[in-house]
Amino acid sequence: MQYDSPQALLQHAQSFAGFTLGELAERYKEEIPQRLLHKKGWIGQFLELILGAESGSLAQPDFPELGVELKTLPIDELGNPLESTYVSVVPLINIQGLYWENSVVRHKLMHVLWVPIVSSKHLAVEDRQIAMPFLWKPTAEEANTLKQDFEDVLDQVSMGNIDNLDARYGDILQVRPKAANSKALTDAIGPEGSTIRTLPRGFYLRPQFTKSCLKRQFN
Repeated sequence: MQYDSPQALLQHAQSFAGFTLGELAERYKEEIPQRLLHKKGWIGQFLELILGAESGSLAQPDFPELGVELKTLPIDELGNPLESTYVSVVPLINIQGLYWENSVVRHKLMHVLWVPIVSSKHLAVEDRQIAMPFLWKPTAEEANTLKQDFEDVLDQVSMGNIDNLDARYGDILQVRPKAANSKALTDAIGPEGSTIRTLPRGFYLRPQFTKSCLKRQFN
């Protein structure tokens, strides 16, 4: 599906506001998984499908012609984010020449279509409801903080300090393990430049940050 502007994409996304995932799945003849434990990405993939996103798992924004990334945001009935938001994998090896300016993280976070979804634990998947989508760009201050967080992580990775990085690190971007299980290991730079095996890591946006984005939009 082609859009001539981010605003056209936003209008299409906002046409789904108020509908439950069950109602939309019925309209688009999609089967809803009863439990998301083993299909955690289904909601995001379903939204990509009905909005016509083309990137799939490629390292670029979901709507590359617009430079817009689609992010679903699970919230409770009071509008509080329920979890951190995955952005991209943390590169753990071959990071020469990688900077904030040419990073996947920056490309994905410069313009985001947020789709909040009321997803409290007591709600069945089909009863989760689409709230009002909105377009977001980081302020100059937020962009600087994102850049600092990213560069701090890359410095630690390059020095072989991957095991020092945990969820406490970073003001906006946090680093967390990103793996199906504890056996899914990948190569990383180890102490003194050696190669070690470790769990893949991902960049995530802190819930406090996405809460501030929601507050700015709807207050």
